[in-house]
Amino acid sequence: MKAEKTLLIDDLLRRVNASPFLLVVDYTGLKVDKFAELRKRLTGVGAEIHVFKNNLVKKAAEKAGYPGELGNHLTGQSAYVTGVKDVCATAKVLKNFTAEFEKPVMKVGVLEGSLLDAATIKTLADLPSREVLLSQLLGVLQAPASALARVLKAKADLDGAPAESAPVEAEAAPAEAAPEPAAA
Repeated sequence: MKAEKTLLIDDLLRRVNASPFLLVVDYTGLKVDKFAELRKRLTGVGAEIHVFKNNLVKKAAEKAGYPGELGNHLTGQSAYVTGVKDVCATAKVLKNFTAEFEKPVMKVGVLEGSLLDAATIKTLADLPSREVLLSQLLGVLQAPASALARVLKAKADLDGAPAESAPVEAEAAPAEAAPEPAAA
C-alpha cells in the first residue's frame, strides 16, 4: 500500500512541477457527465482536472515547496486543475462553467509559488487572454514609434519642399484679393 501511495504522490508531484499553477475546486454535487464536460473544456485550454485524496495532495504540495497554508484548504471533495498554458484561460473556463452549472466552487490556487484566494482566481478569469495582452502591449510599444515616424515624415516633407514655394503662395493670395476693392 505504501508503494502505491508513493507512486501516486510522485505522479501528482510530476503534474504539479510541470504546471505553473494549481487550482483547487470543490466539485461536491457535480454529476459525472458534467465533470466530463468540464474536463473536455479544460483540455481545450491546455489544462487537466484530476481527483486525488487530499492527504496525497498535501504531501505532494509540501515536496513541491508550495505554501503551507494550502493544506488548510484541502478538505472535502476537491479536484485539482493543472496546466501548461495560460492560467487566465483556465480560470475563465472554470468561472464560465460555474456560472452555467453552479459547480464547481473555487477554493484556492497556487500560481508561481504564491497562494491565491478564490476572488483572485476570479480576477484572473476576467483578464484578457495572453495573446490579447501581448497584442495590446505591442500596440502600446508601437504607438510612440508611429507618432515619431509621422513627425519625421512631416519634417521631411517640409524640408523637401522648395524654399521659394511658401513665399510665392503668400504673395499670390493678396494679389487676388486686390481686384475686389477696385471693383467695389
